[in-house]
Amino acid sequence: MVLNYIWIAFFLIAFVVALVQLVFMGNFEVFPAMMNSTFSSSKTAFEISLGLTGVLALWLGIMKIGEKSGLIDWLARLLSPVFVRLFPDIPKGHPVMGSIFMNIAANMLGLDNAATPLGLKVMEQLKDLNNERIDQLPTAKQAEKDQLRLTASNPMIMFLVLNTSGLTLIPVSILVYRAQMNAAQPTDIFIPILLATFFSTITGIIITSLFQRINLLNRTLLLTLGGACLLVAGIIWGFQQLDSVMMDRVSTTVANILLMTIITGFILAGVMKKVNVYDAFIEGAKDGFNTAVRIIPYLVAILVGIGVFRASGAMDMLIRGIRYAIEGCGINAEFVGALPTALMKPLSGSGARGMMVDAMTTYGADSFVGRLSCVFQGSTDTTFYILAVYFGSVGIRYTRHAVTCGLLADLAGIIAAIAVCYMFFGN
Repeated sequence: MVLNYIWIAFFLIAFVVALVQLVFMGNFEVFPAMMNSTFSSSKTAFEISLGLTGVLALWLGIMKIGEKSGLIDWLARLLSPVFVRLFPDIPKGHPVMGSIFMNIAANMLGLDNAATPLGLKVMEQLKDLNNERIDQLPTAKQAEKDQLRLTASNPMIMFLVLNTSGLTLIPVSILVYRAQMNAAQPTDIFIPILLATFFSTITGIIITSLFQRINLLNRTLLLTLGGACLLVAGIIWGFQQLDSVMMDRVSTTVANILLMTIITGFILAGVMKKVNVYDAFIEGAKDGFNTAVRIIPYLVAILVGIGVFRASGAMDMLIRGIRYAIEGCGINAEFVGALPTALMKPLSGSGARGMMVDAMTTYGADSFVGRLSCVFQGSTDTTFYILAVYFGSVGIRYTRHAVTCGLLADLAGIIAAIAVCYMFFGN
């Protein structure tokens, strides 16, 4: 329901803002710009879905090999002690645990092309689990069951928040953009991004656990979170020993070696189990094509709403209002110039990327605003895009507390990014 109200608000606010500009400012270009944005956004949504088709086919094919070889089951058993506490509604040892791990690992390495199809596979498995649970409700009427099938389950929401919080260990793409914009030290935002995205993820887990009444004060989760903190500290220390060129090279090489290791490992596991890996791949690839087709209407809906909101000038007005309010309170408003990236990131990854590049172009790649924009870009993920794609792929209409938890995790990432950047780059 929250997503429904937000989508309506995009259009209503955009229409009112555009009408004010036309009547009182004589801006005759605003409504044509809004209509043009609906066509271009619809085209973009289709192109994204089309571009995902091949990637989805590849990775869902690889995942099918992993399923038939038993490798996914092995990963599920390995991760069960931790995930069974974060996802108490998932049966212990269920194969979806392995799929969740694969998706999170791809996100941490900044491998978006791999993370999305893996995430869609997780949502499909969680949907099947939810349907099984609903079918076992003896007293529920058919209408109630149909409603529940369209409602996000607790595991779906926890998984989605883990994705929207955007935990990233190696932000390769952002480092490349900074190098292209002639930053003196493209990698100087690596540690700030790592810290900001870590706070975002931890906040998302805590808030979602409160909604779902999950007890985080147990030995397994405390040890896991503590180990994660040590891992982050170790990565920070390790990369500090490298110069910028070697850091970029090591980051890219490690990420791609791990990705290729996953593909090769799954195929070898299938061969060892005497699985016809080619047929298994084709079977999974067919699912990838069908999934890509299913998400088209959901992507069109969300991207058109965002496009209209931007074209109306409402986003610019929002930024100006925030700057005025912050300066009126006597607070240093230097960070406001980077806020378009932060506000756009939950709505559109490509839009936020464009605003990050624009900030570096306008203020300089090594300016406070330029660096903060990069940290904003890397500290969270595209909440509404993920909502539209992941929930849309399994026909979920009622998102419950998913939007609230996702946006609060984003807010934590934004606040952490500002604090960390003032610590590292403030005058």
